[in-house]
Amino acid sequence: MPVQNTAATPAVTSVGPTADRQLLIDGELVDAESKRVFSSSNPANGEVVGYAPDASAADAERAIAAARRAFDCTEWSTDVGLRTRCLEQLHRTLLDHSEELRALTIEEVGATRMLTEGPHLDNPIKVVGYYADLLKNYEFIEDLGTVESRGQQHRRWVEREASGVVAAIIAYNYPNQLALAKLAPALAAGCTVVLKGAPDTPLVTLAIGELIAKHTDIPAGVVNVISGADPHVGAVLTTSPDVDVVTFTGSTATGRRIMAAASETLKKVFLELGGKSAMVVLDDADFGSAAMMSTFMTTSHAGQGCALMTRMLVPRQHHDEIVEMLAQNFAMVTYGDPADPANYMGPLINDRQRDKVDGMVQRAVVDGATLVTGGRKVDPGYFYEPTLLTNVDPHSEIAQEEVFGPVLVVIPYEDDDDAVRIANDSIYGLSGGVFGDEERAIALARRIRTGTLCINGGDYSGPDCPFGGYKQSGVGRELGVAGFEEFLERKTFAAAVQ
Repeated sequence: MPVQNTAATPAVTSVGPTADRQLLIDGELVDAESKRVFSSSNPANGEVVGYAPDASAADAERAIAAARRAFDCTEWSTDVGLRTRCLEQLHRTLLDHSEELRALTIEEVGATRMLTEGPHLDNPIKVVGYYADLLKNYEFIEDLGTVESRGQQHRRWVEREASGVVAAIIAYNYPNQLALAKLAPALAAGCTVVLKGAPDTPLVTLAIGELIAKHTDIPAGVVNVISGADPHVGAVLTTSPDVDVVTFTGSTATGRRIMAAASETLKKVFLELGGKSAMVVLDDADFGSAAMMSTFMTTSHAGQGCALMTRMLVPRQHHDEIVEMLAQNFAMVTYGDPADPANYMGPLINDRQRDKVDGMVQRAVVDGATLVTGGRKVDPGYFYEPTLLTNVDPHSEIAQEEVFGPVLVVIPYEDDDDAVRIANDSIYGLSGGVFGDEERAIALARRIRTGTLCINGGDYSGPDCPFGGYKQSGVGRELGVAGFEEFLERKTFAAAVQ
């Protein structure tokens, strides 16, 4: 799930603190070559959670070299049985250590306990099991039959094989989900991986690397996990001629730069980027259900999710009625310490992101939007009130740009065609939803250009469901068979029948 690149630069030091977690490079848990570390903070209170190794370009190059050797010189890419066994081990290991991962995710990411029981941890662990099971039945060879050519029969078939070395770069908002949604299918396909955690949430990702090193038989070099505050590390991963595939989750702006950098070596690139998804409420919808879903989706993980439906399009004649429902719902959202089960919403990741959210809200009000509720920072920590805006111009910044905070804008429309026009008036196309009579809602949803759509609150999340976007929301798909095949090449054979 993508983010804007507004993370503050972590404090880096070469003396004093030692790393609380280590890099995984070529099967060994190691410190950064420079011994430098950087801090990771709890966004609920600003206190330091721990220190991560500050990997350099040289560390990234060592990780790439290890992944290259493991792909070229071991049987990992061809031994399906080994891959299945290792993925099953990883699945069991993650389950066995889920409580320590849960505690770290709450503390470092600011995820509430409830969210760790779904998209922040428990669901991502299921992804690993899904791909272990997929390997048991997946057909890597497709028979195309025989044809006659030049007076002779020719047998033809297609084999699918691993694409090679994968550079996987993830965002801070859902680090367990993003890491495992890239690692599991890549490993199942037979690829080797260099995984780079986000600078704001490195410890969670490094913890996964440590579990792999200590509790699985995944061969040395197959998985490498690094962390670093130096932007040159990402540049090495996206430009190295020894990397075959780049998969990135983050902002659209960064995705454009990665695609441009990878083009020099014509790497395969797939990207999961930003979104500004619309929920369309039809005039025959259950307004209460639509308002409830919109409220709790907008404030889920403090709005730090690329697929959240943060534009709500409502029939003009029912605008005030729906806004009143939303305002009542927003008032019920509890927020605070994410370790407290009573709180639904946690903090934003850092103060810089909170300033960005607040700046967008305040500019929207100056531009004519009505602030119904919220719109204020809450201390201590990096909390922001659940915020509802109406009278929003559909072409304004707040309606067009990804806020990545708990902010919902309500936009009235005249008829179904107008709703579709507004929904599609975006550079993004990641997700969306329609509430109304099911047949009518599905027909309208088919006209919205996005990669995923919810009908009357339907839930598409699951390891078997491909996820990705249209337009500038990305290229390619994660999860499902489609996500697995992103890491495969197709090789066509023809043999003359003797």
